[in-house]
Amino acid sequence: MPITVGQDNAKSRKTLTVNGKSISYYSIPAAQDAGLGDFSNLPASLKVVLENLLRFEDGGFSVSVDDIKAFGEWGANGGKNPREIAYRPARVLMQDFTGVPAVVDLAAMRDGIVGLKGSASKINPLVPVDLVIDHSVMIDEFGNPRAFQMNVDREYERNMERYQFLKWGQGAFNNFRVVPPGTGICHQVNLEYLAQTVWTDTDQSGEEVAYPDTLVGTDSHTTMVNGAAVLGWGVGGIEAEAAMLGQPISMLIPEVVGFELTGAMMEGTTGTDLVLKVVEMLREKGVVGKFVEFYGDGLDRLPLADRATIANMAPEYGATCGFFPIDAETIRYLDNTGRDKDRIALVEAYAKANGFWRDADYNPIFTDTLHLDMGTIVPAISGPKRPQDFIALTDGKTAFRREMEETFKRPLGKEVAVEGEDYTMESGKVVIASITSCTNTSNPYVMIGAGLVARKAAALGMNRKPWVKTSLAPGSQVVSAYLEAADLQKDLDAIGFNLVGYGCTTCIGNSGPIQPELSKAIAEGDLVATSVLSGNRNFEGRISPDVRANYLASPPLVVAYALAGTMDIDITTEALGQDKDGNDVYLKDIWPSTQEIADLVQQTVTREAFESKYADVFKGDEKWQSVETTEAETYDWPVNSTYIQNPPYFQGMGTEPGTISNIEGAKVLAILGDMVTTDHISPAGSFKETTPAGQYLLERQVSPREFNSYGSRRGNHEIMMRGTFANIRIKNEMLDGVEGGYTKGPDGQQTSIFDASMAHQEAGTPLVVFGGEQYGAGSSRDWAAKGTKLLGVKAVIAESFERIHRSNLVGMGVIPFEFTGDDNRKTLGLTGEETVSISGLDTIQPLQDVPCTITFGDGSVKEITLKCRIDTAPEIEYIEHGGVLHYVLRNLAKS
Repeated sequence: MPITVGQDNAKSRKTLTVNGKSISYYSIPAAQDAGLGDFSNLPASLKVVLENLLRFEDGGFSVSVDDIKAFGEWGANGGKNPREIAYRPARVLMQDFTGVPAVVDLAAMRDGIVGLKGSASKINPLVPVDLVIDHSVMIDEFGNPRAFQMNVDREYERNMERYQFLKWGQGAFNNFRVVPPGTGICHQVNLEYLAQTVWTDTDQSGEEVAYPDTLVGTDSHTTMVNGAAVLGWGVGGIEAEAAMLGQPISMLIPEVVGFELTGAMMEGTTGTDLVLKVVEMLREKGVVGKFVEFYGDGLDRLPLADRATIANMAPEYGATCGFFPIDAETIRYLDNTGRDKDRIALVEAYAKANGFWRDADYNPIFTDTLHLDMGTIVPAISGPKRPQDFIALTDGKTAFRREMEETFKRPLGKEVAVEGEDYTMESGKVVIASITSCTNTSNPYVMIGAGLVARKAAALGMNRKPWVKTSLAPGSQVVSAYLEAADLQKDLDAIGFNLVGYGCTTCIGNSGPIQPELSKAIAEGDLVATSVLSGNRNFEGRISPDVRANYLASPPLVVAYALAGTMDIDITTEALGQDKDGNDVYLKDIWPSTQEIADLVQQTVTREAFESKYADVFKGDEKWQSVETTEAETYDWPVNSTYIQNPPYFQGMGTEPGTISNIEGAKVLAILGDMVTTDHISPAGSFKETTPAGQYLLERQVSPREFNSYGSRRGNHEIMMRGTFANIRIKNEMLDGVEGGYTKGPDGQQTSIFDASMAHQEAGTPLVVFGGEQYGAGSSRDWAAKGTKLLGVKAVIAESFERIHRSNLVGMGVIPFEFTGDDNRKTLGLTGEETVSISGLDTIQPLQDVPCTITFGDGSVKEITLKCRIDTAPEIEYIEHGGVLHYVLRNLAKS
């Protein structure tokens, strides 16, 4: 399908000749010469957005000349000009946890448009969409040669209904491709294969046009590809669906914080240590809603794999993206990963012609800056609950003991017998050690490093401690190729790090169960078991229900902690264990040198490996090829499916939007604290039969062994409603000292949040939720907003919101509000007994202050002012329609 570009912008359209072939592009220098503004010193990340507007400058695309000129004013104003613009990414990336509900919505929209007397064929992605199935493999089997195949077999057993549905979608929708299970993690597949840095397509006149590769993704770590100068970030599935269907992303021209890197990494440090420091610094700086762009001569010594690691964790430091401009390292990486030679030549020529190239003179204007000398980086971990909680490795034991005393309030040294084992369980012991996630498994330097640690340990006769569940889940098959080529996989196998699958695994809560006897001992002793993983997320309740303290670390350190078996150790000075002769072995004895790692990377990470592994990336194995599905234009929803159900969003929908009503007499469903993540709101991991979701499945004769996870059942709104606010570690301040998804029902008695919601909705009572700072941090989880909507919540009132979740709430028709002045849940003394009314909504304007009346349980009344976080004019329309998808559906039906 050809792209449609603007018709009023011929003055900036130029021609570039590369390898004897001419191609059109939209020139920023030409736009400057035409008097539209001084763009010469804009950061490269912002130039990508500017080019997007140049390409679509036309009244029919909601892009005006004044929008273009605003970028020149941005520089003149010192890096600030928060003008609202309409941005159109080139493509959309999905993974299956977020992709299944998105495809469910598209299928439901086909039913909905038929109900509005429209054609089902109108519901199709208008931009390319790639969905990578990577979130469904669970680590049931580990530490043996059979682990990979057995986990794959169980994956298909559990998820066949979902895979049949996705395969139907691949055939039913245009512009929609599925990368089958067992290929790799979506961000790594994107970085290694899908991304092109400069994209090309034909326009409506049949001419080929070059433009920056841009995307949005339904996973917050879509930002990883910014390491290859591809501007991308995570959005909720709702926003992604709108983008697929031709809706622009409404955004403000962002501030851009420049992060200067100088110096060089010291011997013994890794890219993981660097990124953990960057996360700490940027969280402290405060970059929510901003672009971060990395620059400085340190980039000359920073491999793209390390850049991708830093870019990946933008959600952890709160930025929209962490961008690295195109330079010589970008070109080297594209070549090494098997990109077409003509494409590589185009990337370099285009970047230099259009002002995107980083060289020694690159020194743009930034809104603000900060600096890090990479020579100051030390080995580190972070935890036990947040990625930004940086701990120098030398302080690891001290920090853990402090957490035991201050956070967990449990004594060290309490030992509990483990049935059938000759060891005991105690707080601090590592029960999960996982080399996992898109963050580090894309980086051959740390993966080869982990293999070398394993090689040296195995040669000394060492092994993981018997209570540690070890796993290796590479981000792509290429990782296995170079570990095999370096002969390191056998060494990893020797100490329990056998291949368990290609996918997200532990990072998303798919760590699988630990040994039942261990789980029983942990519960019996009320112990603080720990995990160490090379991932990017360690939020409460995410990794395993048996683990309270989770630490992020580089893959080599994950191996080292598996050997030590505990966090209650100064791993830099104390012995990890003994060799086969009984001699103490220390970390320094098994840690590889930087040169050892670099030599093996040079030998084994080859262009040929990438070309081979991605030759048939969409074909899949025999299991995928044997998945049977229908070719119908609309989906035949299986009545008895517990995985895929037709959601209620569009049923009975009329052709015209409604109006925004004031909120009258709302009751409080929950009062939540600071840094409540989307994991707290909509957990992804396993659940028990005692939960509302478990009861729902038991009533349908699904055994607990087949429950799978919340994440895998996101295609069923009945499960997800019951899982909303049901994280085992969430704390509702309406209740004293209670963890989990509980609240007070209409009768004042403790009950599940789901049951309370149903009772309130039956009585026709609207609901509100109160929160603290950074409400909705973490994953771009659309079900955190969808579940909130289906529980009858009309408004969420918090001190501040993370970017993606605020947008998702609006996209589902739930209005976000922020406290103003000194007001918050604590200063107001909220208990949950209150009744809340919010007026001024029937005439609401973007970012308007509105009055809120709180009637307390004792009858006293207080009026406060809230800021309505409907940020833009299009968002007002979304709320009027009941959500962005309703808006799109009605417009498509009318057209």
